[in-house]
Amino acid sequence: MIFTNSIDSILFAAGPIEVRWYGMLFAVGLLLNYLLLRWVFGREKFNVADLDSLILYLFVGLVVGARLGHVFFYNAEYFLNDPIKILQIWNGGLASHGAAIGVFLAYLIWAWIHKVKFTKYADYMILGMPISAGFVRIGNYFNSEIVGKATDGSWGVVFQRLGEDFPRHPSQFYEAGLSFAIFAVLISIYLKWKKRSPLSLMFLYMGLYFSTRFLVEFFKKRHTISVDFPLSMGQMLSILPILIAIGAAVFYYSKRHKAK
Repeated sequence: MIFTNSIDSILFAAGPIEVRWYGMLFAVGLLLNYLLLRWVFGREKFNVADLDSLILYLFVGLVVGARLGHVFFYNAEYFLNDPIKILQIWNGGLASHGAAIGVFLAYLIWAWIHKVKFTKYADYMILGMPISAGFVRIGNYFNSEIVGKATDGSWGVVFQRLGEDFPRHPSQFYEAGLSFAIFAVLISIYLKWKKRSPLSLMFLYMGLYFSTRFLVEFFKKRHTISVDFPLSMGQMLSILPILIAIGAAVFYYSKRHKAK
């Protein structure tokens, strides 16, 4: 079945002020993430003031990391030739790998400043991240960006705003659906198993998110390192966190097996 995406990226405008679908969906994803964390902090009897403080650090880390990730991972020469464009974030350009690095560093800085043990909140803070990631990908669809590869014509989406008349894989929805599925897995484990190893949810999320990201890249219009290289930039950036997650899984399994 062929669908056509001719949606205007602007949700509504009031004079010089424009509200875009992407920005609205980005904000909704962050809001749902925050509301979930408020519920989790209340359920775990954590200090909600810590959440309100931490969320500011994470938001800055998310935006700065995502922007710099896009700049240096995907288009460094273009931005370094005109550095002022790095600040023009309203023109688009956020990278999920950079966002992950930015959020991690922001949490480290917050934990160091507030003298909080890293493992205290780490597993809980990742619970809502798949929600935010899913809404961001839906926003990418409305922006007609991060599009998939062309299909054989029997299935896909025609992105009219790109001036195209052939269908592509709706890779944005592939990633969004997988992100929501990962959220279902994480929240189910959180609710069902009380006795978890520290950071187990964090490493599980890393493994699931970057593994699915690696797979979906095969359906996306790729940012290649070179013409002859078989993997995209997104796949190369996903390999290290996947290996870290696998290493953590082996460590936890060995530790539990030894204990038994």
